[in-house]
Amino acid sequence: MLVGVDIGGTFTDFVVSVDGSLRVHKLLSTPDDPARAMLAGLRETGPQGLGAIARIVHGSTVATNAILERKGARTALIATQGFRDILAIGRQDRPHLYALQPRLPPPLIPRKWCYQVPERLDHTGQVLVPLDLAELDAVLDDIALQGIESIAVCLLYSYLNPAHENAIRARILERGLLQAEQIALSCEVLPEFREYERASTVALEAYVRPVVSGYLKRLEKALQVEEEGAPDARSLRIMKSDGGIVSARRARQQAIQTVLSGPAAGVIGAFSLAQQAGYENVITLDIGGTSTDVALCPGRWVRSVEWEIDGLPLRTGVLDIQTIGAGGGSIARLDAGGALRVGPDSAGADPGPIAYGLGGQHLTVTDANAVLGRLDARHFLGGAMPLHTEPARVALGSLGRQMGLSAEGAALGIIDVTNVHIDGALRKASVARGYDPRSFTLVAFGGAGPLHACEVAAGLDIPQVLIPRYPGVLCALGLLMADVVFETSRSVLTPVTDATEAEMRARLQDMVRQARADLARESAALDAMVFDGSVDARYRGQSYELTVPFDDSATCDLAGAFHAAHARSYGHALPDRQVEAVNLRLRATGIVRKLPLIPEQVDPNDGAGARIGSKLSVSRLPDHRTSSAPSPGKGTPLTSAQERVALYERRRLDPGAEFHGPALVFQMDSTVYIAAGWSARVDGYRNLILEQHR
Repeated sequence: MLVGVDIGGTFTDFVVSVDGSLRVHKLLSTPDDPARAMLAGLRETGPQGLGAIARIVHGSTVATNAILERKGARTALIATQGFRDILAIGRQDRPHLYALQPRLPPPLIPRKWCYQVPERLDHTGQVLVPLDLAELDAVLDDIALQGIESIAVCLLYSYLNPAHENAIRARILERGLLQAEQIALSCEVLPEFREYERASTVALEAYVRPVVSGYLKRLEKALQVEEEGAPDARSLRIMKSDGGIVSARRARQQAIQTVLSGPAAGVIGAFSLAQQAGYENVITLDIGGTSTDVALCPGRWVRSVEWEIDGLPLRTGVLDIQTIGAGGGSIARLDAGGALRVGPDSAGADPGPIAYGLGGQHLTVTDANAVLGRLDARHFLGGAMPLHTEPARVALGSLGRQMGLSAEGAALGIIDVTNVHIDGALRKASVARGYDPRSFTLVAFGGAGPLHACEVAAGLDIPQVLIPRYPGVLCALGLLMADVVFETSRSVLTPVTDATEAEMRARLQDMVRQARADLARESAALDAMVFDGSVDARYRGQSYELTVPFDDSATCDLAGAFHAAHARSYGHALPDRQVEAVNLRLRATGIVRKLPLIPEQVDPNDGAGARIGSKLSVSRLPDHRTSSAPSPGKGTPLTSAQERVALYERRRLDPGAEFHGPALVFQMDSTVYIAAGWSARVDGYRNLILEQHR
């Protein structure tokens, strides 16, 4: 039995594969201890409990929450003398150009815990000033008094010569100050140039590693203690931000690489399912309880090595995902000027939206959908969690009176504002990067994604939406579709010549040998290993790079490949200009056996066997701009229009079924809202394909 477990801000999702058949499960998350909901769900996944599980693949927000909530370890930084303030100085960027008093995110490490030691290397890695061990001991004496739980070490040019960083770690261990896993060296976390980004990344690693490591150790212990013959650490794998999975042991050593764990799994799952169904160019739309994640997949996953979290640079491989604070639990309110705002604050799982009936007092997007009739009180979470619509309606009525609207009108306003936020994220991921969203298929998932998909797609003229068979747990399903992946890099900073290309090929071969050994430790078979090299390159004098493929064959023309990439990206190339190689990269993949998803026979039908009735639902506010009737005065709430919506059960929709909106399709993990003017059909993989009428 294989299990994928994704812990989100509101729900913890489970997908169980037994001999190729799938089961899904959802529980409310337990923010105080994320493992509690996970372990409870694992016990409920089958009659044999944990003992029947052969492999668990896990995605979580532990690292993300530790950073956003500033609940990481008490961390110190040791830097080269004169550079203790590197995290505070940064790049002097202004997040808001016209802010007279810009508000910068607080540093992870306060200045009093930033230390410096005398030592210096030159730009070739040669020692200019030896490491002063006496001064280092004085620094460690002070650190010992501060109750420090983790140390980040970032010295100048250590990516070329790690001797001084290794000596600092050896001294810390010799004195018994900390354990090896509590020490993060920049030469291991990010062996690349650009001192600030390297310092920020190693500081983030040191800050979250004790938290992530402690969580995973507790989880492993619980899995081993509670069931005889429980799986060893290798059977618990963790999703990384780059869309690959690794063992829990490895994840404890590379904690910062799990910061986008859950959203990455959703992109992997959505793109894999879309490809199987015959769709190559897709935009993924993952609307959960707390946030919305958007990714563009133009026939492939798009990865980046530059990212920020809460304004802090993070240089590690990530899938290129846009995230905004708009989810089912996002809180709606009026600001000081009377404008309606939604998010980024969330009601989360505890107490959650008002409609959950768990004591929530803040109006949310979920409350708006419930009052509009797009969520049904009897069918939410498969009927296991009834919704309390009336308290939500009362709260919306109060908000509506302040806006001159009915309760339903206020709910529609909340949905509209949320959709505008999502529209902006989609445009940033597509239009802003030169892609026309009209030539893409929108893959909508997450608990709330199928509720908003039609309206969001219509706003961008996207003609087609794909709703997977299990949209509410797709991140958990994506965990079972991911491969084992390692990414390594080395700074080279050299002009591209025949001689330097030969040197880089030799270095790449060394990286491949090491990666092959690492994959073998992750139980990857030799014939299932794939290695992809690349180089970050630029014209001499440029400040930033383009990444181009590079392999160890003599026929690889790195300079020619860069000229072509520059022409594609910027519309021109400079073939007479010297090309400079900056970083050498390797992506090593161990192919994992995937879930056997086999299409079923498609027999055209009208879906009548799945229809369970109809109901009235709020569709829109009347458009007074085109009406000859006068608009209501202040204090007179606008009424809303209604429509009759057909109701369907998703599990009874067979491949080949076709029907028209407006309609609601119920299933345990989500609800699909098919707007008027849209049609739906079920394909051989039981995906719902929604198409807008033209």
